Order: sequence, then structure tokens, then C-alpha cells
Amino acid sequence: HFSFSVYIAGFPEYTQPMIDHLVNMKINHWDSVIRELSTKALHNLTPRAPEYMANVVLPRLLPLSVGTDLHTRHGAILACAEITHALCKLAEENNRSITYYFNEKSLEGLKQIHQELCSRQLYRGLGGELMRPAVCTLIEKLSLSKMPFRGDPIIGGWQWLINDSLRSLSLVSSAAQQHIKESAVSALAALCNEYYINEKGEADPALQDELVTQYVSELQNTEKMIRCGFSRALGALPRFLLKGRLQQVLEGLKKVTLISPADVSFAESRRDALIAIAKVCQTVGVKGEGSQEEYVCRDNVAQIYATLLNGVTDYTTDSRGDVGGWVREAAMTSLMEVTLLLVQNEMELIDANICKQIMCWLAQQSAEKIDKFRAHAGSVFLTLLHFDHPPVPHIPHREELEKIFPRSEKETLNWNAASEAFPRITQLLGLPAYQYYVLLGLSVSVGGLTETTLRYSAQSLFDYMKKIQNDSSAMESFCETLLKVFEDNLRNDRVSVPLLTMLDQMLANGCFDIFTMQENHPFSVKLFTLCKEEIKRSKDIRKLRSSIGVFCGLIQFQGDMREKVFFQLFLLLCHPFPVIRKTTASQVYEMLITYSDVVDPTIMDEAMTILSDTNWEAELPVVREKRNWLCDLMKVPKPQLVPK
Repeated sequence: HFSFSVYIAGFPEYTQPMIDHLVNMKINHWDSVIRELSTKALHNLTPRAPEYMANVVLPRLLPLSVGTDLHTRHGAILACAEITHALCKLAEENNRSITYYFNEKSLEGLKQIHQELCSRQLYRGLGGELMRPAVCTLIEKLSLSKMPFRGDPIIGGWQWLINDSLRSLSLVSSAAQQHIKESAVSALAALCNEYYINEKGEADPALQDELVTQYVSELQNTEKMIRCGFSRALGALPRFLLKGRLQQVLEGLKKVTLISPADVSFAESRRDALIAIAKVCQTVGVKGEGSQEEYVCRDNVAQIYATLLNGVTDYTTDSRGDVGGWVREAAMTSLMEVTLLLVQNEMELIDANICKQIMCWLAQQSAEKIDKFRAHAGSVFLTLLHFDHPPVPHIPHREELEKIFPRSEKETLNWNAASEAFPRITQLLGLPAYQYYVLLGLSVSVGGLTETTLRYSAQSLFDYMKKIQNDSSAMESFCETLLKVFEDNLRNDRVSVPLLTMLDQMLANGCFDIFTMQENHPFSVKLFTLCKEEIKRSKDIRKLRSSIGVFCGLIQFQGDMREKVFFQLFLLLCHPFPVIRKTTASQVYEMLITYSDVVDPTIMDEAMTILSDTNWEAELPVVREKRNWLCDLMKVPKPQLVPK
């Protein structure tokens, strides 16, 4: 439609017929995408026939833009916006006055559109979902066209429409929300830039006070979508409106990013507030010694980073799944934008500790299980690592990272594919600064449920473990970090459940074989204690099942550990849940076959028979008798029933 129509209309005899065809047949098309494309084509055709557009087409469109048919009205409003913008650009290029192509009637007609729709209540209901973004586009284009409406009452009408559209976001259908929000925010930015700035380049104080205060107060609205709209609106404000009000705006946006019990599921508003913070920073610019009411400076940079870094830890889930992922994604993008802004202006404002935190969080996200977020984190990580004008300071282990992620492969490395991402990211386990965070990310992937992610992440982890098997100091530090991840996430099921699954696989794969020879190795003792703590009073079947695997794996370690592990497994043989009793019995059976040296060979057959022949799903007293028989056989103290 687009370029082709312009090419054909380049032949003079086709120009008018092409324009007429678009106006008569296409701007009233039933499909809104076709309508929007046709109006953009009209914009491109305007320079070919400006007089025809101004004197024939526009007067024909203006009555249609307030007509009765919804589709025609929608197409006509967009067409008026696009043609006007093109005519004003043309006048400006030829050093003519902006209104050179317009007569008084056309200018009045353009102003009338909003008033007409408003008085006929056409912004309401489903039709309003088309009208609002269309008139917002009109406001944006007329503002960009520098139309001489300064001080005209229509500006107040337009501002009302923008505010009202943002305020009624929660009332429109979810399909239209995003489009209305974006159109209103673009219209606001253009309107402010053109009509609210005086000759000195400053804002009218009363107007600035009213606008900023009103928008910041809407950030605490109890409707999620209204918070979204006004967050993005603040992010779109021009510099002269933010000047002197920066603290108030950043403070307001920061409050939106915090999770409180009332708004746990407001992931979208947290996302939009984080996006807005970066936009505000880019708008006001950086000045180290400047005032915190005007610039990103020494006094507020730590606070800005703290808010953004907090967003990377959002793991909220609701019925839609991992909605916190949207927040993490926005936080990563905003961290990158703010960091690159500082690097290019005043690098000394970047604190070494903050830079380390950013890179570590990104490394963790690059090892997690959801492809889309992993890919986003990976690309932000590499953008910061490979940025050259000038390079980002204080990146830990920069030289090693450059070797793991050579610049030549920046374009070809596909982070979405687990088979490519995990072999790279596991190499960061060898770098002390990143080890903890990569392990934290990996445990969610290796212990996860997605087949391909699980396969490649586990394989990469085992390859790394094979490599360090004979390096005792590397093994010691790895195991210490692993236990720290477990300890820090005790009973945080998002991490601890997959972590147990990962430990089960590592034990079964012989990752800790060099420790099994030592009596009571501290790693096994600590791991056993943590596992026991993790499943205490738990009713989570997946967690209990994974822990059985870990206990069975711990039987390889020498020393008094064995008796404790057997005791723990025998406790689980009489667990209140039949499925746990059954799983424990079959896993202990397999364990005795795998590690046959852990039991005296003379009683082996009898123990195996009890395990395989008992119906472990029977009533508890029956099962308990069989279990106690096993305890006597293996000389393990019998678990006593705690009197209630």
C-alpha cells in the first residue's frame, strides 16, 4: 500500500485518482489496520499534490471526521491528522508560514473535531475505544505541526481528553488499553513541548505545579491500569516541566515499584514505573554537582539505582504465571539505559559496587529457565560488556568475560536456545564474583520442568563439575557457594524445590565423589541438616519427593552420616502421605542396589524383600511394623511417635 502507492502516484496523471481511491475506498475500510496504513499513505502523497489536499481533500474529510459512521469517522480523523502534518512540514521546508495551506474554515474544522465528539458523547463505550486514540493522534500531529493555537481554549479540551483517557484505562477492553495508553502519552509529550513552554524555555509555574502534582497523586490510584498510564505520562514529560520537580516525580514513581500486600498483582504498573524512571533520567540528563531537583546527580544516583535493582528481584506469580518477569525485564532495560547515560556523561557517578551488582544480577537472569527473559538478560549483559564509547567501568572479571563472549559472536549467539546459552553461562561459575548468582539462576533451570532447558543446563553444569573434580580448592569454593544458595533460600519454594532436584541429580552424577572418601565431610553434614530443615512440616509432594532423592544420594558419604540418613529415610517410610511412603521405599530399594556396600551383605536380601513386598500404601500401623523390622535389621534406632 505504502511505498507502492507513492511510486505510482509519482506519475502526474495517477496522483489524484490514487488520492481519491484512498479517501473514497480505504479510509472507511472495515479493518482498522488498513485505515491506519491508508492515512499514512496519504501523508506520503501530500507533497505530490499539496493544493489538491488542502483545497479539496481536507474540506471533504472534515465533515466525515464528525460523521455518523464509526469506521469512516475513525479513518477521517487520522487522515486529517496525517495530511495536516504533511502540509505544515511542507510549508516549513519552503519557508512559508505554518498555516500557508489552510483557510480559516479548515483551522476551525480541525479544532471542532474534539468539541463535536465530546458534546455528542462519542468518547464513551466501544466506539470511544477507537475515538480516543484517533483524537490523541490528531492532537500529537497538530502539536508537531506547530499549529498557532497557543492560549486557545482547545488546548484545555485536548489536555482534558489526554487525562481522561489515562484515567479511564481500567474501563476499556484489555485489547485497547495498550494502544490508548501509548497514543495518549505521545499526544501529551507533543502537546507540552509545543504549547506549555514560554519564550524563555520555561514552564508556567502554576500549570507545572497542577500537572505534576495531579499526575504524581494518580500514581497511588487503586486501579492498576491508571497507575500504568500516569507512570508513562510522567516518563514522557519534557525537561522544562520536570525541572525543579524531579525529586517529587522520582519519589512518586519509586512508590509504584514497591510491592505491598494490596498491590502484589500490579506487575504492569511496576513495569511501567521502572520504564518511566529511565525515561525521566534520559530527559533531565546528568550533572554530577547539579541539584537533585534538576539532574541525575551525586545526591540521587544511588537512590535511582536502588529502585531499579529492587525491580530485578520481582518474582511475583499469579494466575497468569510469572508476571514478575515483566518487571524484571523492564528493570534490566532501565538499568542498562541509566548506566549507559552515566557512562557517556559522568562516568565517576557509577559506583564499583553497583556495577558489580548489576552484572551479577544479569548473570543470574541469564541462567534462568524462561527463554524470553534469559535472552533479554543475556543481550543486556553483552551490551554493557561490549559498550565502547567509553567502556563501562568496574565490570568484574572483564578480561575473562571477553574471552567467554567474544565480540565476533555477539550477533550470532542465540540466547533463546538453551543449547547455546547454558554452555557459555556455566563458564561464569569459575569467576568468584559471579559464582553465587549463576548457581542461583542455574538451580531454577536444572531443577525445572522444561525438558530442553533442563537437559542443556544440567549437561553444562556436569561438564563444569567434571572439569574441577581434581582441583580441591575450586571444589571447596563451589560447594560452599552451593550451600550458601541453599541456606539463603531455605523455604523459598521458587528456589529451594528445584534446588533439591538439582542436588539429587548432582549426587547421582557423582559430582561430589572426591568428598565421599572422607569421614563425615562437612559438606555432607551441612547439606543433610539443610535438607532436613527444608522439609520440616512440609506438605509439598514435589519438595518431599526431591528430598528423598537427596537423602538417598547422601548415603555415599562415609561416617556416622549413614545412620542419620537411614533414620531420616525410615521416618519418611511412615510419612502420612501414602505416595511419599511408596516413593521412599522404591528409592531406598534402588539405593541399596546402587551402593551395595552400605548394608551388611548377610541382611541385604531380607531388607530388599521387605522393601519390595510390603504394600507401603496400607494403613500406618501395618506399615510401621514393617518399618521397625527394617530398623532392627539395620541396627538403626526406631523413630519414636511424638505424643501430641
